[in-house]
Order: sequence, then structure tokens, then C-alpha cells
Amino acid sequence: HFPQKTNQALWPVTALEVYTSREVDAVNGTNLRLKCTFSSSSPISPQLSVTWNFQPEDLNLGPDETVFYYLKEPYKLSAGRFKGRATWDGNIERYDVSIVIWNLQPTDNGTFTCQVKNPPDVDGTIGEVRLRVVQKVHFSEIHFLAIAIGSACALMIIVVTIVIICRHHRKKQQEKTTEVREKEKLKIREEKEATPLED
Repeated sequence: HFPQKTNQALWPVTALEVYTSREVDAVNGTNLRLKCTFSSSSPISPQLSVTWNFQPEDLNLGPDETVFYYLKEPYKLSAGRFKGRATWDGNIERYDVSIVIWNLQPTDNGTFTCQVKNPPDVDGTIGEVRLRVVQKVHFSEIHFLAIAIGSACALMIIVVTIVIICRHHRKKQQEKTTEVREKEKLKIREEKEATPLED
């Protein structure tokens, strides 16, 4: 029995259970491993088959289509949007029927389904993975943002430094003025004390 992982969805209990991630986010232009594992009450059959299908989020992009098919060995697609972009990355002995989608496109937004048939377990549940392809942030945008933030920080530091210097300078001036006044008062007092009293 394949252990259930906490980050995976467990579909209703049947003789054959399929485990997938419910939702996945991936960056446009990258590759993504769509993980799908299963457990079966029957031993692994030589006739075990795996079918991955795709339903686009935008129904205007066309009907459901096959992404990948496995029966004794992986089969390559002869047509469709995933031709040459979907490869086998599973291990039947480990109950792993995962695939990799290469070079993700915005049109890959949608729901991928993973169906496993392990005769006599042919009425198992179907795993679903909802994929959301997010746009890549260009280096120029990051660079611009970094410069903007860096410039703002530098400007703030300069302003704070100038304010501190001005306050320090003003304080020094006040201390100097006070010192001069004190010296003048002391001088006047000394002069008064030094002046002889008239008879």
C-alpha cells in the first residue's frame, strides 16, 4: 500500500486510489514534474495503463486532450500541444506514474488528470492537478526595482546624515557662543575685582 503524503490529496477510498497535488504554480518557460502515485488492492499487472489528460482553463483553447499514455512502456504523442513536451518520469514498481512537462506555456493553464488502470482494478479514482502558469519576472524589471529601492534608501541615509551634521554643528556653535559669553562675563568680573576702590 503506497503511503499517503500530507501535501497530497487522497481521493475517495476504492480498490485503486490515486494521489496527486491538488494545485501547482509554476513559472512560464520552466519544466514541471506532475507527481501522481497510486495504490491498488491487486498486484501490479502487466496490463497496467496510465492516461494523463488535460482540460484547458480557457475552453476556447479547445477540448480535452491526451497528454501522455503508458501501457507496458511510455508512448510518444504524434500530435497536440504536448507533443515532444511530455515525458515519463515514473516508476511502476514504486507505484509512481509521474510525468514531466517541458517548457511551460501560459496556454498550459488548466487541469491535468491522472488515471491508472491495474486490471482487475480498472474503476479507480482519477487524480486531478490544477496548474497555474505564472509569468517570469524579467531581470530588467528586477534590476530597475533594485535601483529604485537602493536609490531611495541612499537618499534617506544622506538626508538623515545631513540633518544630524547640521544639528551637531548648531549645537557646537551654541556651545561656542555660550563659552565666549561666559569668558566675557568672567573677564568683566575679574576687571571689576581688579579695579581699586576710590577713597
